[in-house]
Amino acid sequence: METWSFDTLLLVFGGGIVGAAFGGLWSVIMCAGLVVLGSAIVFAGGPDYLLMQVALGPVFGPHVGGFAAGLAAAAYAAGVRNNHPGGSAKDILSPLIGTSWDVMVMGGIFSLAGHALLQLVVLIPVLNKADGVAVAVIVSSMVSRLLFFREAPWGSRESIKKIGYFNTDNYAISWAPWQAAPSRHTVVGLGMGLIAGALALGLKAALAPLAATGAVSPAAAFVIPYIMGWVLAILSLIPLNLATGTVQQVPVAHAMAIFGSLTALHTGSIVLAGIAGIIGALIQELLARMFYNHGSTHIDPPAFAILIGTMVLNLIF
Repeated sequence: METWSFDTLLLVFGGGIVGAAFGGLWSVIMCAGLVVLGSAIVFAGGPDYLLMQVALGPVFGPHVGGFAAGLAAAAYAAGVRNNHPGGSAKDILSPLIGTSWDVMVMGGIFSLAGHALLQLVVLIPVLNKADGVAVAVIVSSMVSRLLFFREAPWGSRESIKKIGYFNTDNYAISWAPWQAAPSRHTVVGLGMGLIAGALALGLKAALAPLAATGAVSPAAAFVIPYIMGWVLAILSLIPLNLATGTVQQVPVAHAMAIFGSLTALHTGSIVLAGIAGIIGALIQELLARMFYNHGSTHIDPPAFAILIGTMVLNLIF
């Protein structure tokens, strides 16, 4: 697909509308499902179009319709139109189809912005070492918070003054409070880092011979091992939308998975992948306290952790 062609931009816009209509969480779950399907096509000897251009590219990648559009639309619905079905821009579970046409169009507009941001990120030294999709997601989220709530990235001054910047009021304002305690998220980080690292190395070994013969593109041969742990973690979030109470409280571990998979791909070590998963868990919670807990909108802690972690790992290795 040509980056700036009319057809591409039309697809980007359409993906953003769909992403907003379904809401942020359902959209990224759909994105993960498309990654699975696209990867299966690659393994079957088919092209990587569905994987690279649809699931992770301009059509429905997380930086466009596959997540970021839903976040921006939620912020607009809550902060401007006052018609968010859940009443809060932090509610990324609720579909927004029942709001108004302009909320979904706003998703399309921010999808176009996310597409443009990704093209800019790859041109900026050092920053282009980070996962560009994660960078676009975070920048888009910060912009929507500023535009629709007139709020800084760190959130409400009143909340920070009352509770303390890094405090959570006994987890009352925490993102994913069921895993906010270090004793919980670090253990999950270890496990997810190990699993994602093993997946990455196994898939790399399976794809390397195919890439060597040209049966699989170099891009797909890297992306599938890198992303599959993330996919597993994203698909495991389905109970967040379908369940209630304690059944809903599944681990949110896709940043830990990326830390583990990328570390394994760089080093070949499962042990280091597990350690990286722990570090990813700690960074994710720290960023939640810095940019999510006191805010009125959703700035995604896992995406922010992926931004930082991938940049550091790629600079080191």
